[in-house]
Amino acid sequence: MNSPVYRGSVCRIAQLDGLDWQPLPRKRWATGDYVVGEVTHAGAPSALVELCNGRLIHVEVGDLVVGAFGIRHATLEATGTWEAIGDDHTFDAMTGAGLFGEITSVSPFLPRTTRLRYRGHVLRDGQKVTMRQETAAPPPDAAPWSTPTILIVGSSMSAGKTASGRIVVRRLKRMGLKVLAAKLTGAGRYRDVLTMGDAGADWIYDFVDGGMPSTVCDPDAYRTHTTDLLARMQQHQPDVAVIEAGASPLEPYNGKTAVELLGDSVVLRILAASDPYAVLGIQTAFAFTPDLVAGIATNTDAGIELIETLTSLPALRLIDAEALPMLDDLLARALQAK
Repeated sequence: MNSPVYRGSVCRIAQLDGLDWQPLPRKRWATGDYVVGEVTHAGAPSALVELCNGRLIHVEVGDLVVGAFGIRHATLEATGTWEAIGDDHTFDAMTGAGLFGEITSVSPFLPRTTRLRYRGHVLRDGQKVTMRQETAAPPPDAAPWSTPTILIVGSSMSAGKTASGRIVVRRLKRMGLKVLAAKLTGAGRYRDVLTMGDAGADWIYDFVDGGMPSTVCDPDAYRTHTTDLLARMQQHQPDVAVIEAGASPLEPYNGKTAVELLGDSVVLRILAASDPYAVLGIQTAFAFTPDLVAGIATNTDAGIELIETLTSLPALRLIDAEALPMLDDLLARALQAK
C-alpha cells in the first residue's frame, strides 16, 4: 500500500505534480532543495505539518512529507541545520512548514518534533528541484521599492509582531486603503501571513515567495532574493504595505538587510517588544528608534510605564479598543507625511 505524501507549506510556490524522487549524493545537497522524508516518529500531538493551504495535520509513522533543507536559529525554541544531518540520514521537521534539518539545540519546553528519514530529492526531468527555481521572476522594468511602509520589528520571536501587524492591517483597511502585507524574515511558516490576509490584506507575501526556506543565509543571496520579491510585490501598486521583519534584527535572519532594502519608504516603525528592557537593548545595539512600542511588553500598565520611563517612547497595548484611536492617528499622520 502506498504511503500518503503530504507537502509542507514551503512547497506552495512549486509545481510538484507527479512527484518523482530519488536519493542524491551528500555533496549535491544544498539549502532550498526540495526533499522527501519518511516519518519515523510523529512527534508530540502538537507537532503538526502545515500544508500548502495553511491547514494543519498530524502525520503518522510511514507517511511521506515533502519539505526543503534549510537553517533555523530561533532564540526561544530550536536551532538546527540540514548540514548537521548525520550518516543515518534522519532529520527533524524544524518547523511545521517543512523546514528540514537536524536540530542541534532545543528548548526544554518545546514538544518533540516530527522525525523523518531521507528518501530522496524531488526531481524534474532528472534534475533536483529547488525553491529558487520555482520562484516567479521579477518584472523586467521593476523600480526600487517605494510603497509607503509600516515596518514591524521585534526584540525576539514571540514578542507580538504578527498580532500587531494584524491590528494595523485592519485599521488601514478601515481607512479604505489597498494594503499589502509581507513577512521578509524568519523561518518557513505560512500562518503568519495568512493571518494578515484574514485581517483584510489585499495581497500577502513572505520570504518563501522569494525562494527561501528561512532567511538564515548569506546576506548577498538574501539581498538578491528579497530585491526580486519586493519588485514583484510593488507590481500590485498598493497604497501602503505592512511589513514584518521577523525575530530580532540582531539575529542571523538578515533583519538588518531587510530594513536597508526598504529604505526611505518606511513611514512608521513599530517595535514589538518582549519586555521593557528589550526596547532599550534594541535602541542601543541596533541604533533603531521606533515610533511606537507594542507587543507583550505592553501587556500591563506597569510595562507601559516602564517603557516610557526607560526610553521616553510612546507605548500602546494595541489589543485594547481604547488604544485604537491613537493608533489611527499615528497611521494617518505617517501616511500624510509621505
